[in-house]
Amino acid sequence: MQASKFAGEQSHRGQLSADVDLKWKPLGKMRVFNLYVPSSLLALALCDLVVLYASIICGLLASYSSIAEIYGGNGSLDAQALIYVSTNMMTMFAMGLHNRRHVFDLAGVIIRLVVALGLGVVTLTVVFYVLPAIRIWISALLPATVIALVSLSTVRGLFRYIAAFSTLRRRILVLGAGEQARRLEIVERSVAPAGFTCAGFVAMDERKIAVDRNRVLAGGSVESLCESVAADEIVLALDERRGVVPVNALLPLRLRGVRITDVSTFIEREVGKLEIDLMRPSMLFLSDGGTRGRIERVAKRGFDIAASLALLLVTLPVTIPTVVATYAEDRGPIFYRQERVGFGNRVFNLLKFRSMHADAERDGIARWAAVRDSRVTRVGRVIRQLRIDEIPQVYNVLRGEMSFVGPRPERPTIVKELAAEIPFYNYRHTVKPGITGWAQINYPYGASIRDAREKLMYDLYYVKNFSLFFDCIVLLQTLRVVLWPQGVR
Repeated sequence: MQASKFAGEQSHRGQLSADVDLKWKPLGKMRVFNLYVPSSLLALALCDLVVLYASIICGLLASYSSIAEIYGGNGSLDAQALIYVSTNMMTMFAMGLHNRRHVFDLAGVIIRLVVALGLGVVTLTVVFYVLPAIRIWISALLPATVIALVSLSTVRGLFRYIAAFSTLRRRILVLGAGEQARRLEIVERSVAPAGFTCAGFVAMDERKIAVDRNRVLAGGSVESLCESVAADEIVLALDERRGVVPVNALLPLRLRGVRITDVSTFIEREVGKLEIDLMRPSMLFLSDGGTRGRIERVAKRGFDIAASLALLLVTLPVTIPTVVATYAEDRGPIFYRQERVGFGNRVFNLLKFRSMHADAERDGIARWAAVRDSRVTRVGRVIRQLRIDEIPQVYNVLRGEMSFVGPRPERPTIVKELAAEIPFYNYRHTVKPGITGWAQINYPYGASIRDAREKLMYDLYYVKNFSLFFDCIVLLQTLRVVLWPQGVR
């Protein structure tokens, strides 16, 4: 189909014909605090709230309460239900039970549920020790937890079954069939299960088709093709847009409720990262998210200071044995200081517990870490696996060189190499580096330029969509990464 046909399409019509009735479906993702959240996962979270509330009510009834006491205005029972539900929702979220990547492996889900509810019991025990007035006795807490485990497992089994129905996925019509359109095909296959299906591709240039030719639609107007495939959304995936975008055809469809989205925004929404090859600089500085007002900056810095002081104190039972074991193994220095690039490309000394032999880089050349790296000591292997080696970075946070959440800082020589190879790499330095980050909880340890490129896509998503709420999500999800280490080196 020729581009000229689309460019002039419907120029003689002022409105859509009356017999066209496109079905509208709600967008599969909602924007919450600058983040795109799948509506299906929001529905799952709502089901979890109901199940947890019903579980604690059943536990109380099975132990020492009655219906009259529970619903008779007893404030302490209301507080018990609230604290039980909120605590377990947080531990479940932290274990990735509301993450699309982890909700479809039923065996893995059950293991994560056991860990999450177990952490919930431990957390509640501490809370009840501090606030005995709202204590839930163990005779009610354990039955409630068992009921919750069975019920939540059942809910996720049903969710997994329902989510497999292709009829529930949004149908998108893709304008374009070249390289950009092919990326959508890759995303459709790689995200399991995808919240969308490519209902068809419209080739703007028959000579440059990179997608499956069986999915390329035959000639016809955008209006008729949209109707024929029952599309809920149109995605612009054009390799060349000048004089090609069928504006006259798209505007009436937009007014009728059909969502029209650029391919880069669509992939950002579906995958939670920015595709570098599809990016333009304006996507970062003209976006709705990522702005940091005075209140947000002060709040973030205040949290960093308070949490740093608390963590340095709380982790003493871990850090003191680490200091002793590190020194005892080879009598080398306890801490490892390394130059890293931070906010505004400024260099600072990052602190870690030393996990490699003291002469690991005696030639002064920076190297990527490798799997089973021979330079790592026996103590170092353990503290890396448990992320204990990262604890001294809390002091960098306290000094203001880092934050708890942000892109991981790299060494100056590696930054120079990556900035030369990867477009937009230095944009990650527009925020403070972090101990944990969006890339860390979504991608394993990086040890190559390819890995760095992939992680940058997540870092740029964080830069573009920054909010305090986003930071809270990353911090909670970090617990999952600590308990289920991926690619630790």
